Amino acid sequence: MTLTVNGIPEIAKLAGRDLGHSEWREVTQALIDTFAAVSGDGQWIHTDVERAAEGPFGRTIAHGYMVLSWGIPMVAELLHVTGVGMALNYGVNKARFPAPVPVGSRVRLHAEITEVREVSRGGIQVHRAFTFELEGSDKPACVAESLTHYYP
Repeated sequence: MTLTVNGIPEIAKLAGRDLGHSEWREVTQALIDTFAAVSGDGQWIHTDVERAAEGPFGRTIAHGYMVLSWGIPMVAELLHVTGVGMALNYGVNKARFPAPVPVGSRVRLHAEITEVREVSRGGIQVHRAFTFELEGSDKPACVAESLTHYYP
């Protein structure tokens, strides 16, 4: 269920809020190949199905940064912000990729708002703990702290 907040005052009250889980997203070879083409990272472990079958994971794996890039659309399933003039992705802290994400697997996002603080120009910075869960794995695919600025 998507939480909707309106404006800076309501965003400011979100610190400590668990946003829950996004829907599962399947990792397909087509997505991996598209990300490889866009990012320029065509390493064989991602794109060469035959060679990867002989590699350490027995098949291709997703780029860690591909999974991390899903944070924005996945968190949008959980939090809808209205009443602001602009939102900017400010950065990512402490990004780690503890588990490989094999083609054919599924990933979902668990998000929590860990901190909210004022920034310049009347804005607010929201720190979100992202944990990308890998279905059937004890280890997450990715963990990161995502920072977004919202301005009136």
